[in-house]
Amino acid sequence: MFTKKACAVILTFITLFMFATSVHGTNDMQFEAKSVLLMEASTGKVLYENNADEALPPASVTKVMTLLLVMEAIEDGKISLDDSVPVSNNAASMGGSQVYLEPGEQMSVDEMIKCVVVSSANDAAVALAEFVAGSEEIFVEKMNERAKELGMVNSSFENTNGLDDSTTKHLTSARDIAIMSRELIKHPKILEYSSIWMDTIRGGEFTLTNTNRLIRFYNGANGLKTGSTSKAGFCISATALRDGMQLIAVVMGAPNRDTRNEIAKKLLDYGFANYTVATWETSELAPIKLLGGIQKECRIGHGEFSAVVGKGERELIEHSITLPDNITAPVRKGDVIGSITYTLNGEVIGKNDITALEDADKIGYTGILTRILKKLVLA
Repeated sequence: MFTKKACAVILTFITLFMFATSVHGTNDMQFEAKSVLLMEASTGKVLYENNADEALPPASVTKVMTLLLVMEAIEDGKISLDDSVPVSNNAASMGGSQVYLEPGEQMSVDEMIKCVVVSSANDAAVALAEFVAGSEEIFVEKMNERAKELGMVNSSFENTNGLDDSTTKHLTSARDIAIMSRELIKHPKILEYSSIWMDTIRGGEFTLTNTNRLIRFYNGANGLKTGSTSKAGFCISATALRDGMQLIAVVMGAPNRDTRNEIAKKLLDYGFANYTVATWETSELAPIKLLGGIQKECRIGHGEFSAVVGKGERELIEHSITLPDNITAPVRKGDVIGSITYTLNGEVIGKNDITALEDADKIGYTGILTRILKKLVLA
């Protein structure tokens, strides 16, 4: 019979073995791709990477940036899902993956997006770009501008769809793909499209099947974009959601589709097995003393804070509040008053501002006189 101490040792060994196996498995898989990266979406924390900053051809994963600009145009009210998109000769001429758009044909923005996301349609990507920006060339300029704004330092785009037979500097990196994927999925509608396994367009006459097989065969998969060319190899930005944690697994330059998908699954498995998101909700704290104000106190609080930690480490996180004894009016809502520091095993894992939850104006002479008179009356 095992003693309690022996059981504890055995359980510890099993846990360490499982962790080591998971990490080892991930390391084994990365050698079969040129570049990989695993990111947690809400915080942007990188959980695993290998050669993640090398600029490589991304094939149709390029369309993540194309779709981002389209979704932002919708959000800004520049276009709507119901708008009709005309098909130019240029858009209809695209080869590779396509839905065989005809010059002069019109299709709604909604259906065009579906074609790009589900079937990776190069012709639809160009048609959308021309509709948003007036021409594909102007749209590509906007792609590169947006990449710089997002801090994508290893990216340069030459087209909207990733066709690379004639490109020379159409490149991005696994880290940059994760960055733009994270930005894209901030638009929840895109995950509705990328979660579709099969659908139709043209009134049911043309069938779309998702190029991302993980959608059907991986638990929690909800996106995002695949790509492959002879130059780029097989690439994917794979997203999956489990237990409130959204992961992004990027694979570039895999030798074939099945290997690409297996690497993505390994990365996602590793993330879900070993990490969790610890979240502290928005909360109001005890009010702080206010000097020289119309009121004597000011309401304060903090916003939501999230951190990615190892499984079982949530309970080990400590936090300390830094606040002055008092503040002086005037105070505006949103002014930073103090901070909360979160630590895990003595290491800082994040900070959160404590802010004023209301305006607190400075008291004037009339207010001071009124207070004095009230005190005299009460006395």
